[in-house]
Amino acid sequence: MIIDYNKLDNPAWYSLTETHREFAIDRGDTKFYQPDYCTFGGFTSTTDILKNIDAYSHDINNFYMVGQKPVFSDRLMLNKNLICRQMILEKPIALHIEEEIKELHDHYTKELFVLVNLVLPGYYKLKTSALGSYFGIFKNGELVAATGERMKMNSFTEVSAVVTHPEHSRKGYSKQLIAFATEKIFKENKIPYLHVADSNAVAISLYENLGFTERRKISFWNLIKK
Repeated sequence: MIIDYNKLDNPAWYSLTETHREFAIDRGDTKFYQPDYCTFGGFTSTTDILKNIDAYSHDINNFYMVGQKPVFSDRLMLNKNLICRQMILEKPIALHIEEEIKELHDHYTKELFVLVNLVLPGYYKLKTSALGSYFGIFKNGELVAATGERMKMNSFTEVSAVVTHPEHSRKGYSKQLIAFATEKIFKENKIPYLHVADSNAVAISLYENLGFTERRKISFWNLIKK
């Protein structure tokens, strides 16, 4: 099978065209995730994008367009351009997993939501876990670390929500969860990838040590209502 890596240049649009089409608000050349699941959008043409972004903003005050810079009306403003490193993993991680890792089914939806937003507030929605599989480590019955899958295409799955409760950091939980999650992705004959803020040197070092390599820089354009 020939893998088209160029689809990673527009991950939200291709995810909503392929594996995640059931979660799409489809406006032709512009597609958005239903905002209860994820607040990302993507586009392939600027012809109707201003109208499409305006329509999406009726239901949500704060969202991201992923990839090239969008055009938008004066009812919105650009809050920030979050520049991320897009990183991919070419082979499974050789790491012994010592902790018990559980798949986080619906019973853990609220607990996962609370943990992710404690560590990475604003990106993770209550229904985000429906986009893929999520995994966690528990200590004394409390969820203390997690990671899972967000944007998914036919050939690629994004690793996301790599979080550890601040009181349980520096114990290697993230490494083990990433190794566990990416092994599952490889078994599905897909390639794991992720996005990390270009300013997050600690996380970048972790991913590089696990074997991820930078593919490109990519922008997440944060638009908000005025």
